[in-house]
Parts: sequence; structure tokens; C-alpha cells
Amino acid sequence: MPTPADHATSYDVVIVGGGHNGLTAAAYLARAGRSVLLLERSPHVGGATVSAPAFDGLDARLSRYSYLVSLLPPAVINDLGLRISLRRRRYSSYTPVLGADTGLLIDTGDPAATAASFQRVGAGADVTGWARLSERTGTLASVVWPSLTRPLPRRADLARALAATGDPDLFDDVFSRPLGELIERHLSHDLTRGVALTDGLIGTFAAAHEPDLRHNACFVYHVIGGGTGDWDVPVGGMGQVSDELARVAAAAGAQLRAGSEVTAVQPDRVTWRDEHTQTEHAVDARLVVWAAAPAGLDRLIGSASGPVEGAQVKVNLLLERLPRLRETVPPAAAFGGTFHINEGYGQLQSAFERACCGAVPDPLPAEIYCHSITDPTILGPQLAERGAHTMTVFALHAPHRLVRDLSEAGHEAMRRRLERAVRDSLNSVLAEPIEPVLATDSAGRPCVETKTTRDLEHALAMPGGNIFHGPLTWPFLDDDEPADTPARRWGVQSALPGVLLGGAGSRRGGGVSGLGGYHAYRAALELGAN
Repeated sequence: MPTPADHATSYDVVIVGGGHNGLTAAAYLARAGRSVLLLERSPHVGGATVSAPAFDGLDARLSRYSYLVSLLPPAVINDLGLRISLRRRRYSSYTPVLGADTGLLIDTGDPAATAASFQRVGAGADVTGWARLSERTGTLASVVWPSLTRPLPRRADLARALAATGDPDLFDDVFSRPLGELIERHLSHDLTRGVALTDGLIGTFAAAHEPDLRHNACFVYHVIGGGTGDWDVPVGGMGQVSDELARVAAAAGAQLRAGSEVTAVQPDRVTWRDEHTQTEHAVDARLVVWAAAPAGLDRLIGSASGPVEGAQVKVNLLLERLPRLRETVPPAAAFGGTFHINEGYGQLQSAFERACCGAVPDPLPAEIYCHSITDPTILGPQLAERGAHTMTVFALHAPHRLVRDLSEAGHEAMRRRLERAVRDSLNSVLAEPIEPVLATDSAGRPCVETKTTRDLEHALAMPGGNIFHGPLTWPFLDDDEPADTPARRWGVQSALPGVLLGGAGSRRGGGVSGLGGYHAYRAALELGAN
């Protein structure tokens, strides 16, 4: 559990930000014998990796923000002795065909059943292309994934390593040309193209042929996790990840102080305000690790930051039961993986164009995940016995510009409108409306919780509601980039000497990985050795 800071006036390392990355850095550095103080502005540590009851009177611990794990290296779990269990999902995804009683079920345990499902939706010609694309992303993962716990490779070195696998075009196809070209080369059906494209659009506002390749970077991190691209369910909810990291960090001697907002940063000194007493405090530090969004550091030191924009709305629901589907596929299979809604290739493009004009897409592309199917432990006994389930809907192409400049009343109205758009999109592919299936809380209110990008910006200090803290970056250094310091070699250099980035906004950051904190730790050790 988090512990209050002691009365020390100097620490080897002060960490700003108590999300999973900051906690990872704290655990590693404290175990390495450094004196560590971690400061977190929220009333509790954990950041986006928290679980909590969302609905009054109901015993359901939802992963409020982040919800799946793919990029957390087993080495981090093993090094720190984290008591974390990750469960693999049997089904990769299900995508119902709008207006039809069929859908595409991708069953990782039964390739023949998957091929038959391709045939049923009229995408039989894409069976081979889908397999080939999966094979190529698997090759990408086999090379890039092991590099994430090492110093950044050079662009040319990574290109050579990928060419050595027997796929000489793989590097350029992924890192040099828009993702749409790769998808269109392998797939011809609108539905299968859309399913493939979504891996590049999680929290990323882009079209298939975006020239700046920001969706390519998102795609890379979504297909390399664990060396397989699988996304696993944390048993007990996402809060189990941050709780374990906090436990290990505190046990190693790190001082974890929540309710402490940092107000000034210098290379050797950090000042913060205690939110409980409204008093100012300051400590000296040999090194600072900034594990919050880089834009926050820029603001404190008076440095300019580029615009940052998230692009999603997240809706948590508690259901009395899983809703009925138009097709006879078992709901536990359809909802057991990622359930895609209105995410055809053409639909995604239309939604992007509509959102660019400041309008809510209709229909709103979204995907569903039901934690309780794979891990029923997040439900209390009574809810589990009556067949209740949690449902998380993550909608794409809902950029921050839709809510950024609204008044409080206007934002509340837009939140309701986005929630309605999510429900309408979901209802368009179900055999029954979702509303009668919703559980109600102790006051009789439907169990629905909606989080816009503005909500994330307010609650988690994520600029523009961007879940990655900023644009994702390639997992390599360009050939002419300097690598003359530990911070540069590990991708944790900040705008301020003596301060390392250690959060999602560092190189190779983003997602629940702990990599930002791990890389900051490795750079800190090298700095200490020098």
C-alpha cells in the first residue's frame, strides 16, 4: 500500500507520477538500493491502471480506464516478483455483419473454424491473405519484442534484422509506407480490412493512408506484445497490476506519496503541494524521473509543447446477462475476444471524415471487451451467480476536438450524446436493445459510466485525453540520432538535464507495459555508474 513520505530532505531519485510506469521505476530503483520518493497528484497511486466499484451498491470492480495487458514484459514481472496472473483469451475477435445474421469469428484455437467463418461472411478470398498478414506481424513481433528491454536499436540495424528473417520488404511495409497499403495488399474484403486497421486506431485519430504514419506506430505496438500480439486479461482487474507494483516498491523502501501535486522541477530539486494540507514542500534529488505526461514537464519549465489529441470515448457497463446476437454463435465466444462494431474499412474512413468536420460519427465505430467472461473474480458472488457481466466499449474516432472547447454544460451534453451514439452503434448489431439488459444500481440508475477525452485529461492529467500521453514513437533510433548518453540510448531524454522521462510519453512508451519506468531505471543505473 502507498506510504507517506518520511522527513528526509534529500533523495537519490524523485519520481513524478504514480501510474504503473512510475511505480515500476520506484520498485526497481528502491530494490537497487536507491532512496526513492514518488509523488502522485491523485488521492491514490495507479493512474490509469486502477480497478474500483463504478456503480453504487454493486460488487463489481471494473478496470476504469485501461483494461488489457500485452506489452508488460515477463522479465519485469519476474524481476520484481509481481503476483500477477494474465489469462489468454481463446477467441481473438468477432465482427457481426451489419444487417445480416452472421459475423466473422476468429478462433485462435481452431483455424478451420476461422476459415469457415471467413467463407460465411463472403470473405473467403481473404483466408490466405489474413494468414500471411498474421505471419508477417508475427515475424515483426519476434524481432521487435525482445528489443524493448534493451537500448534502442538503430533503424538500419532493425531493418537488417527483419530482412534476415526472409522477409526483405517487411521493414519498409511497416515503417515507411501508410498502413492502408499493407492491409490492401493482403486483404480485399471491406470487413477484414477494417478489422486489421483497428489495431492502428486505438486512441489514434488517423485515416488508413495517413502520410505521417502515426497509425503505423500504433499498429506496431498492438501486434508485437509478448512476441505474439495477444492481449491478455489481468486476473482481479487492472488494479492488480498497480497494486502489486506499489506493494513491491513500498516493501523495497520507496516512499509513495499520493495527493501531492508537483509545482516546480529543477534538475536537483522538486517542489510539490500537499493537497490535504495545502502546504508546499521541497526536497533535493540527485535525479528526477518524470513519469507523468511530458507536456506537464514542458509547462513547468516554460517549454513549448505541440498539440496532443486523444481520439476515443470509453463506456463501462454492467449487464444482468450478455445480450442476444443475431447469429447463433455463443455469446461467450462472440464477447470472449474483441467484439467489433461498425468497423468496416469504409465505415472507419467515413467516421474519420465526419469527425474531422467536428461531428459525432454515425455510426460510431467501437469495440467491446467483457472482462468477466475470462476473469469472473471481478464480480461479487451474488452478481456472478445471477449471470451478470461487465462490458467495456471503446469507441474510435471521437477526437478531443469534439469536447475541448465546450462549457461544462456543453461537455455534459456531449458526453450524453457520445454515450447515446455508443448505445446506438451497439444496438445496430444486436438481436435486442442493450438497455433492458443493463443492471441498475442501488438508486435504480442504469449501470453506465462514460469517459470522454476531457474526463481523462481532468482525472489523469492526460493532455488532450491522449491515452499514450502523446504521439507514439518508433521502437528505434534514426541512424543519425545521437546515442551518446544513457538517456538517449534508452529513449528517456527530457527537455531538462537531470530529468529522465519515465512514463508513457517516453520512447517506446504507451500501453500498460512498465517499459517507460524500466527504461528510466536502466538509464539511471548507467548514470550512477558513470
